[in-house]
Amino acid sequence: MSDPRPEGARLDLREEPDGVLFITVVGDISEQMARTITAACQRLRDSGRDVLVLSDARGNGAISPPARKAFAEGLSSARLDAVALFGASFSLRVIGTLIFKSMNLLAQRSHAIAFFNTEGEARAWLLAQRDALRTGRQPGA
Repeated sequence: MSDPRPEGARLDLREEPDGVLFITVVGDISEQMARTITAACQRLRDSGRDVLVLSDARGNGAISPPARKAFAEGLSSARLDAVALFGASFSLRVIGTLIFKSMNLLAQRSHAIAFFNTEGEARAWLLAQRDALRTGRQPGA
């Protein structure tokens, strides 16, 4: 992986009408971006809503070590009900999996995360997780 170059990166965060937090990052992910994303997840949690994240990872670059640390620290106390990423590179899938494993260890809880090739597949899985939460079933299956 190359050194992160966050000066040209762009973060788009939006909460969709169905309650999904949609995240797009184009370029390298900085510590500040990681903190912005974790704060948005914590706001959803604090509002009492499901924390469902859909991330378009097609344009993601490197994740800086400070950003990885910010994700692990910030999200370890958050309740992430389900996270679906689509279009992630192999290296991003590896790093994302490692971040979530560390979060699970720190929080002593399992966060549901899955990687997909298309937005349609990711969104379908995420909404199925939401339905499972609302009917009292364990998400992640």
